[in-house]
Amino acid sequence: MVTLSARRRLQTRSLYRIVEDARISSRLFLAVICLAFLGPLVCMATCSAQEQARPENITPPGWRTPPQPIPQSPLPRLSGTLRIAAAADLQPILPALAAEFQKATGVHVVTSFASSSTLATQIINGGPFDLFLAADFTFPELVVARGFADSRQPTPYANGSLALWARKDSPLQPISMNTLSNPALKSLAIADQTHAPYGRAAYAALTRLKLISALGPRLVIAENIAQTAQFAESGNAQAALISLTLAKSDHFRNLGSFVLVPKYLYPSIRQCAVVMKDSPNRTAAHAFLTFLVSDSVQKQLADKGLDPPK
Repeated sequence: MVTLSARRRLQTRSLYRIVEDARISSRLFLAVICLAFLGPLVCMATCSAQEQARPENITPPGWRTPPQPIPQSPLPRLSGTLRIAAAADLQPILPALAAEFQKATGVHVVTSFASSSTLATQIINGGPFDLFLAADFTFPELVVARGFADSRQPTPYANGSLALWARKDSPLQPISMNTLSNPALKSLAIADQTHAPYGRAAYAALTRLKLISALGPRLVIAENIAQTAQFAESGNAQAALISLTLAKSDHFRNLGSFVLVPKYLYPSIRQCAVVMKDSPNRTAAHAFLTFLVSDSVQKQLADKGLDPPK
């Protein structure tokens, strides 16, 4: 038989075992709770530490690096003379840019202004030019096709705009697009559409407005856009369709006023340039073209009436 003392010892050992099992269970429960709450915090801290330790110049796999602006290099110091054949609409703009370029590089710039057609013909016939700045893309493409350019296609540098201009003392004032259909308009100067891109734009606008037949006998045809403005300035024409660059120049602002011709009335005037293949000053010519399309110069052109190229 089991004595009373032995039974009590067995009961005491069972009690100790129950207590010990309870302690182990409580510890396991606390461990699970800690992992549930502290695990995410530990993971976040670890990820943060890894992110801070990552070098800044390393892009994680699968990420796309945003494009960075390309720094524009300063113009090189050069020498010699750069001969530019320039469309007549650049006459109010180019002299100041040429002086700025000359100051920065030491290159002396000589400009010749005429219609784009006349300049292209001179180049094809051996004219001593280094750079051709046209008022459209067709005449530079002609120079490329004839093998005189050092590139396969022209470089766009601006987009032009057409304006209707008249003297301040003109009986047509205040001038507007309705002026073109006003019976009081007896003469309108425009550039020759076969020679000057702005003349082509003027013909297109008048055709789109269905005024070309009515105005035909009253048109005064000029060789280039600068001469077109001169006809209206001198009184040989009551008004003129000219480039915005001329209309916004100080000279023509003081003499008259203008209104923009809506751009949907004429094809885009995309002005392009080419460097001559046999030019002895190709380095200077390319430097000027780079200068012309730079951000700082494009801002100047926008103020003078030329939009950035598209």
